[in-house]
Amino acid sequence: MTIAVLAQRGQSGRAIARLLGVTEHAVRYHLRRQRAGAVDGRASQAYKAGAVSAAIAHYLEGVGEGPVNLAALHEWLVSEHDFGGSLRGVQRYFQRHFPKPARRARRRVETPPGAQAQADWAEWPRVSIGGRPVYAYQFHLRLSHSRYGARVWSPRVDQLAWHEVHNQAFRRLEGIPATVRVDNTKTAVSRGAGAWGELNPSYRRYARAVRFHIDPCAVRSPQAKGKVERGVGADRAWREVSERDWSGWEELQAWTDARIANEAQRRLCPATGTSVWAAWQEEKPLLAAVPLLPEPFDLAVTRTVAPDCTVAFEGRRYSVPFAHLGRALTIHGCSRVVQVWADGRVVAEHPRHSRERIVIDPRHYEGEATADVLPPLPLGRMGRRLQELWRLRPAQRPVDLYAELAEVAR
Repeated sequence: MTIAVLAQRGQSGRAIARLLGVTEHAVRYHLRRQRAGAVDGRASQAYKAGAVSAAIAHYLEGVGEGPVNLAALHEWLVSEHDFGGSLRGVQRYFQRHFPKPARRARRRVETPPGAQAQADWAEWPRVSIGGRPVYAYQFHLRLSHSRYGARVWSPRVDQLAWHEVHNQAFRRLEGIPATVRVDNTKTAVSRGAGAWGELNPSYRRYARAVRFHIDPCAVRSPQAKGKVERGVGADRAWREVSERDWSGWEELQAWTDARIANEAQRRLCPATGTSVWAAWQEEKPLLAAVPLLPEPFDLAVTRTVAPDCTVAFEGRRYSVPFAHLGRALTIHGCSRVVQVWADGRVVAEHPRHSRERIVIDPRHYEGEATADVLPPLPLGRMGRRLQELWRLRPAQRPVDLYAELAEVAR
């Protein structure tokens, strides 16, 4: 066809031969056959696979429904029936004698508000942080209904980083969806894939503490989390990320958060017809409240709650809710905080390495009695006055308050 088109445009036989890398005799031969109306006889030749059609039919009966692996069929014909044809010949035989399998239609369903978020990683091979090029990772967590998403930058993709970016993303979404659809990365699915995969034990514990359901994607089904995949692709247009020299990860994250908020106010949500920002505001009340999120930790110990509702850790005492009196609780030493765990969730959180040796949260002593533990007695008049004095700085404490304290002491 190329020879015929070039010849119709006035190209000489020598020019066509030079362009296509063939001899001029070959060009004249094909032009002569086309003028004579010759037909290529190869199209009418019998297929070698036709000689073993009975064996192919027997093989297909054993396979059953579904796609046929033609490479495996070709190997079986060669080993069992001394077939001398090529794999390409078997493929041509199937194209001619077997129709294409019926295509499965996909059902389009809009996710209800608060029901699902989709998660995925994006890789940025070259980002300048503090004048030094680094390999950066961007975690995406996008709500399926409103399409509002959070992006969190991380220098690593290990298990602790996986939990940390979840924490940061949930805080930016200001809520926890019922399910999170994830890819089959090892930090989420340790073995297998999809609904039959084995969830990563650490991630399973994290999801149980935060209270959402892990929904792994099926294998080779990117459309199953197409909303976050589309967001990952759209963010590739952020040229400033790779071209600008960022002073640190904090500056890059602040710029990203501002850009997301700006884009959410301009983009339309297909499910509601409003802006993504407005749809997110309507979806937030349907998300679960963000609890005390479990932080990555470098130290874990077990301590028994004392009668004064405190636990000992690193030379300090930290208060916990009075309902856990006498129980053995797990304490995690995180980078900035100390978290106390009970029944698979965080029940108390305090600053770590504080100057104070006794760290008290008064709310831990309030609440209703349980079947086993009664709440502490309420503060008396003296205790309330002392609390008022404690909350005021010395320069702001009026003399009258000290006088009232003396009267109470009488």
